[in-house]
Amino acid sequence: MKKLTMALITLLLLGVVLISGCVDEQSSSETTSDSNDNSIIVGVSILPQQEFVEKIAGDNVEVVVMVPPGADPHSYEPTPSQLTALSKAKMYAMVGSGITVEDTMMDKLEDLNPDMQIIDCSEGITLIEMEAHVHEGEEETDEEDHEEESGLDPHIWTSPDNVEIMVENIYQGLVSVDPDNQETYLENKNAYLAELNELDEQIQNTLEGKEGGSFMVYHPAWGYFANHYGITQVAVEIEGKEPSVQDMQNIIDEANEEGIKVIFVQSGFSTVSAEAIADEIGGEVVEVDPLAKDYIDNLAKVAEAFEKGLA
Repeated sequence: MKKLTMALITLLLLGVVLISGCVDEQSSSETTSDSNDNSIIVGVSILPQQEFVEKIAGDNVEVVVMVPPGADPHSYEPTPSQLTALSKAKMYAMVGSGITVEDTMMDKLEDLNPDMQIIDCSEGITLIEMEAHVHEGEEETDEEDHEEESGLDPHIWTSPDNVEIMVENIYQGLVSVDPDNQETYLENKNAYLAELNELDEQIQNTLEGKEGGSFMVYHPAWGYFANHYGITQVAVEIEGKEPSVQDMQNIIDEANEEGIKVIFVQSGFSTVSAEAIADEIGGEVVEVDPLAKDYIDNLAKVAEAFEKGLA
C-alpha cells in the first residue's frame, strides 16, 4: 500500500513538473510571438528586393516577399497568409515599373493596410520599351497593335545601375519608418552600393570585347542589362505569348544569320519551344534566373553565361 501511495505521489509530482514546463514553454512562445508582432515588417514584390532591404536594414526588419521562388510575377496571386502578413507591414517597396502582380494587387494592399508606407523603387529610373515581337524578315502590319503589344519593360532590377537607384529609394523609405536606425541604414546602404559598383566592374570585365553582340532569350527579361552593357537581346516571346510557327521559323533564321547557338530560358519555366529552336540551330538551352534572391552572385553568373552565348 505504501509503495502504491509513493508511486502515486511520484506521478503527481512529475505531472506538476511537466505542466510547469508546458506553461513556461507556452509563455516563451507567446513572448516570441509578441516580439515578432513588434518588429518592423517590410513587404516587397520579388526576391531580389528582399536582398536589397536586408542588406540595408539587417535584422531590424522582417521581409515578406509577395512572389515566392519559382512563381511568375506576371500571373501570381498572393495567398491569404501573405495578405495577412502584409496587413501588418509598416512599409511596402514596390518595383513600380509595371509588373502585373503590382498592377493587380496594390490597390487591394492599400485598402487592407491604409497606414502602410508605399515606396516606388522605380522612381528616378528611365523605363525602356519592351522588345517588339517582330523578328527579322517580318513586317509590321498594324502599328497600333504593335504599340499595345510592346509597352514598357518592367524588369528594371536586371541592371546594377538601376539597382543603385532602387536601393537609395528603399533606404529613404526605411529611414522614414524607422528614423532611430538611420545611421546604421546609411552605413549599410553605402557598403551595399560599393558591392554593386564592384559587381558592375566585374560584369564589364566579363563582357569586355563583346559589345554589339547578340544573345537569345525566351522571355525578354534582360533589356536593361543589355542596354547597360552594349549588347542586344533577341526575344522568342513577348508578354507571355508563345511564338507562332512563322515566328519560330523567323527566329531560327535570325539565330542562324547571327550565329547564335544558345537560348537562355528563365528557371522554372517551360522550355519546349526553346528546345525546339535549339535543335534546329544545333544549339543548347541554358537556364538563367532574373528573380534569384542572391542578386550579386547570381548576376555575376548570368554575365558569365551570356558571355559564352553572345554571337
